Amino acid sequence: MNKTIRRAAVFSLLLVLALLVRATWVQAYDAKALADNEHNQRNVIARYAQPLGGIVVAGSEVTGSKRTKGSNLAYKRTYTDGALYAAVTGYSSQAFGATQLEGIYSGVLDGTDNRLKNPVDVLTGKQQQPGDVVTTIDPSVQKAGFTALGDTKGAAVAMDPKTGEILGMVSTPSYDPSAISSTTDGDAWSELLADKDQPLLNRALRQPLAPGSTFKLVVAAAALEDGLYDSADEKTESPDPYRLPGSTRALENENPSAPCENATIRTALQFSCNNVFGKMAVDLGQEKVRAMAEKFGFNDAEQDVPVRATASLYPSGMDEAGTALTGIGQYDVTATPLQMSMVSAALANDGVLATPHMVSKVVDADGDTLESYGDGDGRRIVSSSTAEQLRSAMVTVVEEGTGSNARISGAEVGGKTGTAQRGENNSKTPYAWFTSYGKDPNTGKEVAVAVVVEDSGAARSEVSGNGLAAPIAQKMMQAALD
Repeated sequence: MNKTIRRAAVFSLLLVLALLVRATWVQAYDAKALADNEHNQRNVIARYAQPLGGIVVAGSEVTGSKRTKGSNLAYKRTYTDGALYAAVTGYSSQAFGATQLEGIYSGVLDGTDNRLKNPVDVLTGKQQQPGDVVTTIDPSVQKAGFTALGDTKGAAVAMDPKTGEILGMVSTPSYDPSAISSTTDGDAWSELLADKDQPLLNRALRQPLAPGSTFKLVVAAAALEDGLYDSADEKTESPDPYRLPGSTRALENENPSAPCENATIRTALQFSCNNVFGKMAVDLGQEKVRAMAEKFGFNDAEQDVPVRATASLYPSGMDEAGTALTGIGQYDVTATPLQMSMVSAALANDGVLATPHMVSKVVDADGDTLESYGDGDGRRIVSSSTAEQLRSAMVTVVEEGTGSNARISGAEVGGKTGTAQRGENNSKTPYAWFTSYGKDPNTGKEVAVAVVVEDSGAARSEVSGNGLAAPIAQKMMQAALD
């Protein structure tokens, strides 16, 4: 009997020890994981226990908070001009989480970030007053792009070439984040998810599409940097039409009467000569074209502004025919409006790409800086000479070529149009692109803009970079320079 009791006692003791070990493990090691778990309702209650901090545009908050009734979530997020700024702020929802700036800086905005607390508060777990996120967005540029895009499906990014500050980021169709901010907005959320036009998608950052002829700027930069041609005004060796290597297919030009045979880089950009840039890409070879594309930011899977952008891609492993097609921004080349604005910005800034960012600083409730983002930090992409020559050629595109709708009186404007084929055998309506820069010689102000119109509802014959995208870029540049 005693032996049986001893065995039972030892077994019970082992169970108690196992329970103690498990409890210690949960409290000492798993506590943070459990506390941070997305299904932990305490976190949601804490986030909305007080008014959230603000996302600030030009000194004014474009976000707010409203007291709720009959809920353990005391406040819900509100937005001023929500659809206008949705591509910047993202959303903060009691039911569906938070995205973009709302998500990245959630701890600062709800007061739970440890940088907002003194040592005593860290120990006691006291929640502090929330901080604010100060953006680089210029409301006039943002509104100009949003209004100009209107009911089309598309996106635009404007940035300061010298500082890298993003002045405008627009994606349409948009949505009002206020409509999905509470736990009772399930129907509105379902409608957004069911919408075939994907209003929740930030096309400016996360919809890479074929850039078409705007990519010719990258190929031209590679040719000049490599020494394939000494200047933008040197005749190239470019038969018209250009037969794709190993193929019976000829690379044709949109305008058969354009002077594209053996055209200079300037003329080839002015008339958007496919034969010139297709052959140029083959002559350089895909590795050199890819190297230049990657210097501009293609194939970068960690492009944060601070919201992470989907990588723009330059492919690998093509034959020479595929390489030729990449030279005109087709095949498997893709780019976001952010990426193409970076191309124009680097050329406008004498060949140096300033790091793009749309947050200038994050502050606590007293306005003291918690973190800041330096303007002008960047890297050299091409030589000053190459940048100067390509700017001059881009001005020719606007003044005498396919980009006439981007002209601004009294300002230097350079640009490049693009009409990218879409669908098998170009069966779908093309994408309309425009990338550009503008400089005011009197004030010194500068801006770089890229616009893509994915679908405007226009007839196929009416789709062009100059007709659809250039006027949007013009309005954003005008707003920035004013």
